Amino acid sequence: MKKNLLIVLLVCMPSFAQEIVEPSRNKESAYQAGEWFKFKMSYSGWMKAGEATMEIKEKKLNGKPVFHVVGKGKTTGAISWFFKVKDRYESYFDIDNNLPYKFIRDINEGGHTKKLEIEFDQENQKAYVNNIKKKRETVHDTEFGVQDMVSAFYYLRNNYDTTNIKPGDEVNLTMFFDFENYNFKLKYLGEETIRTNFGKVKCLMFRPYVMAGRVFKEEESLTLWVSADKNKIPLRLKADLAIGSLRADLEAFKGLKHPFEIQFD
Repeated sequence: MKKNLLIVLLVCMPSFAQEIVEPSRNKESAYQAGEWFKFKMSYSGWMKAGEATMEIKEKKLNGKPVFHVVGKGKTTGAISWFFKVKDRYESYFDIDNNLPYKFIRDINEGGHTKKLEIEFDQENQKAYVNNIKKKRETVHDTEFGVQDMVSAFYYLRNNYDTTNIKPGDEVNLTMFFDFENYNFKLKYLGEETIRTNFGKVKCLMFRPYVMAGRVFKEEESLTLWVSADKNKIPLRLKADLAIGSLRADLEAFKGLKHPFEIQFD
């Protein structure tokens, strides 16, 4: 769990797509500047493990209007006594087509530190990686429409239609992380109404595929619940780890663009 507190949450957030489509300027956005999420995490169902936040603002990067998202994660409670995690992820992406221009990963996980800044050249399909800690710069080939692990969440919220998806439908998305391109694959499981801190919420359920081994118990170790409204809010994530389990729940939010659909008993 130690290196996957925020990574698991961010990578799995984009799990509500059916097929890759071209970004549309006319499509109604699922989010807006000022949106903010806070998640609480627990280990093996009872031990407080940590918290994570995500916030989106509108800024300019090299003269271009962009959305700037900052995701933060840290361990809390008893776990932080013997293993401290403090991670920060940032993404700058185009307001119209959601394609990323810049990604920052700045982490401290039990004394293991890393700071990477990645510049994306979407037109020429290149990623320029600046490894600040090791003072090393490298260039990597990417693919058309490549996403970083944060921008993917917002890209999918805006550009994928969930009205006609069926249980068993799968999606693939290319993400660039650190120095490599990754194929992110997930399966739609169906609908479920869950009880949250805010009330009962109708959700879409997804099963992201992960690599079984040191961290995850098996390929289908993750389950994600996303609100079935126009916001597509990530409400809950469960992960079966090689040792124990991890759960993340949305604890607080603000700045939603659309009404949050809550069912009352």
